[in-house]
Amino acid sequence: MSAAAPLPQAAGASRLARLGLAMRRHRGPIVAVQWAVVLFYIVLVALPAFLPLPAEQARVLDNLTRFAQFLFWGVWWPFVILSVMLMGRMWCGVFCPEGALTEWTSKFGLNRPIPRWLKWAGWPFAAFILTTVFGQMTSVYEYPKPALLILGGSTVAAVIVGFLYGRGKRVWCRHVCPVSGVFGLLAKIAPLHFRVDRETWDAAPAGLRTSRGHAVNCAPLINIRRMESASSCHMCGRCAEERGAVHLALRSPAAEILSPPVATGEQPAEADRWAARLLVFGMLGVALGAFQWSASPWFVTAKQAVAEWLVDREIWWALDTPGLWWLFTHYPEVGDAFTWLDGAMLLAYIGAQAFVVGGWILLCLRVAAGFAGLHWTRLAMPLIPFAGSSVFVGLTLLTTGQLSGEGIVLGWAHPARLTLLALAALWSVGLAWRQAGTGRRRWAAALGVALATALPLLAWRQQLFVW
Repeated sequence: MSAAAPLPQAAGASRLARLGLAMRRHRGPIVAVQWAVVLFYIVLVALPAFLPLPAEQARVLDNLTRFAQFLFWGVWWPFVILSVMLMGRMWCGVFCPEGALTEWTSKFGLNRPIPRWLKWAGWPFAAFILTTVFGQMTSVYEYPKPALLILGGSTVAAVIVGFLYGRGKRVWCRHVCPVSGVFGLLAKIAPLHFRVDRETWDAAPAGLRTSRGHAVNCAPLINIRRMESASSCHMCGRCAEERGAVHLALRSPAAEILSPPVATGEQPAEADRWAARLLVFGMLGVALGAFQWSASPWFVTAKQAVAEWLVDREIWWALDTPGLWWLFTHYPEVGDAFTWLDGAMLLAYIGAQAFVVGGWILLCLRVAAGFAGLHWTRLAMPLIPFAGSSVFVGLTLLTTGQLSGEGIVLGWAHPARLTLLALAALWSVGLAWRQAGTGRRRWAAALGVALATALPLLAWRQQLFVW
């Protein structure tokens, strides 16, 4: 906004609206926080990779590697997921080191136009699947080198994309970031968002207009006037009170899920299709398999059976370790090294889990959507609370596992996890009931979503209380 155009603020504006305006007026502290997080992130990701592996008796408070593992996987990621469900993508706009670095780099970069291939709507799905599976193959939660490879590699890629494309934008965040798709889905149920009043925007006095149409440098490349979803908004506050039409406000967590019309003839956009696939096969398929394979006796039984088959046929190479820590887990000094068989079985297990669970959910949604008069991708959206809770619960397994190594055992954790998942499933069923309109459509939609959540719930119960 030009210096001559003061930021508007209506009399009696809500406290939230004033907070949003303060975020715009006081960008300095936000930028300082971003760079502090960048420094903290770089130190804790990079330094442990060059230190010796911690001894068995090492603890969180006396070993940097243990501290970094607990901070990243036990605290950072589960509560980032929770924060997006509660406050939208404020993590992205205020704290994310990759977002800050890619935007800063783009200010001095080549400013090339964004190529068409980079705008492919399937990148968030593909990136999430690849990083999740690769993280399991290299044991990213247990060892610092894979963490540097995956987290650091993602950061380097973000900087490169920022240098090549856009000017002061977050092209990486908008199109390629491995967690952007997940965050975009979870932000749909966040009660906190920036609300845009299009009529107020269009009726703004001439003094609030600029030659560019709107003055805000929206780093994630959003057309603010047309913004109806919180999925892409980074909650940075730069557009607060723009033309007196953009306000930080509360809304019903169901508002965005229930807002689309229920007409049957409308086909979803490509981005909506990929978002639904990410929800069904990524968050409730691949992620579930990634959280469960190491605890599954089925995995052990299947691997032993295949190993015996290989030995009987004298196929020895599959039982060798490739010795490449950047491909498979390879830390023989602590007795942890994957063979080719281990890697293949891990891929097969996660793939089978994604196929069975994701396929079951897709089948339930398609059948129910036919009766409810909805497209299945639209009926998938009520599953967001359940999928987000599933990812949160999976990440907290790392939290309690690390705490147990410190002698802190939380006996109530598993019952609390299953209770949270059951409540999230009921929330999803309720959203489907409300989304489908009236009469038999409601029953069909609610029953379809209920059946869709049943298999993941059973899988979680199996892991938490049987295995």
